[in-house]
Amino acid sequence: MAEVEKAECGGPRGAGRRILVVDDSAAQRRLIRLSLEKWGYQVTEAASGGEGLDICRSEGFDLVISDWVMPGLTGPEFCRAWRGLPGAHFGYFILVTSKSGKEEVAAGLEAGADDFLTKPVNAEELRARLRAGERQLDLRAELQMKNSQLEDALSEVGRLWTTLERDLTEARRLQQLLVRGRHLDLGGALVSFSLRPSGHVGGDLVGYIPRGRGHIAVFSIDVSGHGVAAAMLAARLSGIVASAFAEGDVLYARDLEQTEPLSPQQMTEGLNHLLQVTGLDHYFTWACAGIDLRSGSVALVQAGHPHPLLLRTDGSVERAGAGGLPVGLIANASWEAEDFDLQPGERLMLMTDDLTECRSPSGEELGDERLMEIVRKHAGLNGEAFLQAVEQALVSYNGGPDFADDVSFAVIEWRGGSHHAL
Repeated sequence: MAEVEKAECGGPRGAGRRILVVDDSAAQRRLIRLSLEKWGYQVTEAASGGEGLDICRSEGFDLVISDWVMPGLTGPEFCRAWRGLPGAHFGYFILVTSKSGKEEVAAGLEAGADDFLTKPVNAEELRARLRAGERQLDLRAELQMKNSQLEDALSEVGRLWTTLERDLTEARRLQQLLVRGRHLDLGGALVSFSLRPSGHVGGDLVGYIPRGRGHIAVFSIDVSGHGVAAAMLAARLSGIVASAFAEGDVLYARDLEQTEPLSPQQMTEGLNHLLQVTGLDHYFTWACAGIDLRSGSVALVQAGHPHPLLLRTDGSVERAGAGGLPVGLIANASWEAEDFDLQPGERLMLMTDDLTECRSPSGEELGDERLMEIVRKHAGLNGEAFLQAVEQALVSYNGGPDFADDVSFAVIEWRGGSHHAL
């Protein structure tokens, strides 16, 4: 290297950073070293690229200043070999050269150099180059620290996700347990249930409540929203519905002496009142069918839910239900029940709007007419076979078993005659 020209350099020292100076001239190394130590750097010298490479195999350096023309390894060759050492890619490499052509600069950059100094080296310029290198090193160190923090955060997120995934899987299993069996054989009636949350858990729920004296209530619930919050409310509603249909329940019964089970209409109005007084920021739609297992008579309440479907013995399909507001939207709302009798062989299907809103891969909704056609097509099947056929038709239309929204429905098949006590 040429002699370093003297200059007064103010500002902070090198803060103890380690620098390797590589030059075959001992005098030039000495001159560089004096300036670097004055600025606070820790300096190590090497008389050739090979010697410098040997030193770097056992020691790490923040910065390297190397002459270009040396016996053995040239500056670019040394730089390329140094970059291949573990950890060296974080260091800052300055080539000192009298070569200033574009081809030489390109060759130095290609070898891995970060900066250049032109002979004769000016101390002021050297200090400025070192400061630029230190800024690069600080940025790299900060980036490395941020990456390390990000890796730690991602590792923690992964751990939490694994825990959440396990908990949600268990929650899905527990939610499925709220549906007490897919098929309920009551002798005179056969009730079947299908529940497919779009995620691990969802806001749909189907089920039945024994009401005593040969009565049963079958319901379908669709809570507003999705995910865990909706699923928790659905589970809560399941417990409330179960208790509310019990005989003599004082929470909903207007007459404390009442001994008959609450009607679906009373139940709906009671649930609406409960959501109003508790201030829950949710509402739900539902259909609830109270069935007399001795006669096949039905009292049906439809609250914001799609019209239930009646499948007649001749294969025709009709919409049932008097309509009404969702539950929990308006205080003191009331609902009307539609009363009708099921004939032997007829079926009543309660379902959420997620069935008709099921989309094909091209984005087209199933719609009411296609759903009714599916029901008509499989009218000859009974019980589990009918349930599975409808499920498979929905999966086929959806293009797979992963639905964009929760899908649930309940089917009541009236056989007539005897019934099992509940």
